Amino acid sequence: MSNALHAEWTKQRTLSATGWLLLGAVTLTIALGATDAAETDYTPAGSIQDTTKLSLSGIELGQALIAIVAVLAIGNEYSTRTIHVTLTAMPRRATMLAAKATVVCGLAIAAGTIAAFGSVLACQLIFPRNGFTPAHGYSTPSLTHGPTLRAAAGSALYLALIALLSLGIATALRDSATSIGLVLGLLYLFPIVQQVVDPDWQRHLKQIGPMTAGLSIQTTINVHNQPIGPWSGLGVLAAWAAVALLVGGVRLRLSDA
Repeated sequence: MSNALHAEWTKQRTLSATGWLLLGAVTLTIALGATDAAETDYTPAGSIQDTTKLSLSGIELGQALIAIVAVLAIGNEYSTRTIHVTLTAMPRRATMLAAKATVVCGLAIAAGTIAAFGSVLACQLIFPRNGFTPAHGYSTPSLTHGPTLRAAAGSALYLALIALLSLGIATALRDSATSIGLVLGLLYLFPIVQQVVDPDWQRHLKQIGPMTAGLSIQTTINVHNQPIGPWSGLGVLAAWAAVALLVGGVRLRLSDA
């Protein structure tokens, strides 16, 4: 396994696209979170704002780049036919996929941690200027606050699970463009469909959608009124990722490269 991990790590660190996509994910996540925070002002008559969730809103955009990194981790090898070389060097296909999953997951967690914690820290400076102060009943998002720490750390785990879901789909489909389209469809179409269905179905779709369920980990207020709890929602996303990897692994094992 160590040789497989070393090989997969070498592939990823020597691909310039990987570094740029991860940098883009971090930058866009922090920038979008800061922008949303800067454009949101406290209003006495308004509804209560979940400032922590708002500061992490950039995850919704950054996840797309993380998904692309994961898809390309195996999709590039199928498109260039270097998958034959990989499987010759690592004939144990399950080990090869496990190594890819480990490396991709590690990269996603690293980028996600920087992005999530950076977003919270940036918004610590912004929210008080917009009226979200203790005098108005708001505490500034702080990583020393339990729910805020859970939301930030959970967001990094969320991105890791998105990466595993994407890797599983790409392994099963063996085509980068199709895989990226399917992953982004799963992530962004569920919330759109939710808006046009019956309220009861809307709640159920929020409970099973990979993005809507997974991002419940960011909620820090009125948690019990949400369609699904923070950790339960992340568990739903983990189930999506596990099924995708299982399907991809079965096809990898049973089909020719």
